[in-house]
Amino acid sequence: MEKNIEISLLFDFYGQLLSDKQHEAVMLYYNDDLSLSEVSDIMGITRQGVRDLVKRSEAELYEYEEKLGLYRRFEEVGNSARTIRTLAERILSSDTDSEKLASEIIEIADKLYEQEA
Repeated sequence: MEKNIEISLLFDFYGQLLSDKQHEAVMLYYNDDLSLSEVSDIMGITRQGVRDLVKRSEAELYEYEEKLGLYRRFEEVGNSARTIRTLAERILSSDTDSEKLASEIIEIADKLYEQEA
């Protein structure tokens, strides 16, 4: 996965655990796609200060994921829900006796998927 996308996803899960300055720097740099110089101007600190803040924040986000695994779990649940739905659709298309069971599986998968979003 591209690093920028990965950091943005980790930020969605763990951004509130960062300090206010770290949160602002990561949001501006990754989510708003501003340069270090632009972030520096907005935050009133040096470009090097922004770079250090962003790098420290990245390390913390990776550490949170390593310890808590929320994003990994999020992906696992989503993949499971998609698999359940696919299997249930196959049951529906091949065996009319399994229609009720397949419908229940689809309903559960849809609820899991909605929680993911």
